[in-house]
Amino acid sequence: MEILKELFDSSGFSGDASLAWQNVVMFLIGGVLITLAVKKNFEPLLLIPIGFGAILANIPGAEMSAYSEATDGGKWPLLGFIYMTAISKAELLPPIIFMGVGALTDFRPLLGRPITFLLGAAAQLGIFIAALGAFYIFRDMLDIKIQHAAAIGIIGGADGPTTIYLTSKLVPNDKGFLGAVAVAAYSYMALVPVIQPPIIRLLTTQKEREIDMPQARPVSKTAVLVFPVATCIVTVLFIPASGPLIGMLMFGNLIRESGVTQRLSSTASGPLINIVTIFLGLVVGATMEGTGFLQPRTMAILALGMVAFCFSTAGGVVFAKLLNLFLKGDKKINPCIGAAGVSAVPMASRVVQNFVSQHTDGRVNPLMAAMGPNVAGVIGSAVSAGVFLSLIEALK
Repeated sequence: MEILKELFDSSGFSGDASLAWQNVVMFLIGGVLITLAVKKNFEPLLLIPIGFGAILANIPGAEMSAYSEATDGGKWPLLGFIYMTAISKAELLPPIIFMGVGALTDFRPLLGRPITFLLGAAAQLGIFIAALGAFYIFRDMLDIKIQHAAAIGIIGGADGPTTIYLTSKLVPNDKGFLGAVAVAAYSYMALVPVIQPPIIRLLTTQKEREIDMPQARPVSKTAVLVFPVATCIVTVLFIPASGPLIGMLMFGNLIRESGVTQRLSSTASGPLINIVTIFLGLVVGATMEGTGFLQPRTMAILALGMVAFCFSTAGGVVFAKLLNLFLKGDKKINPCIGAAGVSAVPMASRVVQNFVSQHTDGRVNPLMAAMGPNVAGVIGSAVSAGVFLSLIEALK
């Protein structure tokens, strides 16, 4: 009996680290994330690891939290070690994701219509609006500092790796915060087909939706090869803090387009990005400890993330309409493609394609045109993260 009592006392049902109501709630939240991924196909590659990581982190005594530290003997718990060495200290996982994204991205639609680069930039509007709102509205109420505000704002870029990267840089030890912003970012990425169409419908007329954009000009092999190198040099020179993300994104694209590094490109866009995605998702979920996650601040993050995403979508559409005031004839842009300026690639482009096709009975199909601002948004969100890092560093 004494052995059974000691066994029970060492379990998660007894002692100082016994199961609490916060743990049970997080079990349910983790289950909801997994269910949404399986039943609704909402970002399953990330939401399943995040959901399971949240469950692991809330099992008392398991030491599966991302914030678990080394024991007296110097041994690190699994997820605590990955978080500390690959996210908090080394900034390893998100840039590797970006390398894989670069190896998967075709920048020809952007290079064929360089003007759509401006739409990708305009679609970052929500990032800065949400950041300012978070700081000035919730600064005192929820103890939101400028670092928190920047991490909340970047949700509007609809780019999970960038959100994780910036948050881990700015607020690495704020328990629950990284998990909240990451869940918000990936949730809104998954909800692009739900969120964007009403905004596009509100901001465009039927005549604008029927603008049929001509085929983009051909892009030479030289331009495709020069673009990642030139973009990396120019962007990182102006905003050095964006180097890890932009550098890896452009390197991944270069090995894709070079035509002589197929093995590297296939590895970066396949096995490597898959392995990193598994660990990134698990570790992000493992930051969602109940006591830190179940706070009023989490609801504010989810609300402000929605604001950021909506304004980013609107920013791209409205800017396209403004450009049309200066463009003539067949040079005019279908404003709907501005909504694709968020970096949810290629989902945002497909949403624009489906919306326009439905409203024109299939006569107008702007998928390739929408891919221009869509891939520009990937660059834009990384640059925005670099801007935040530089500004906050300058304010210290």
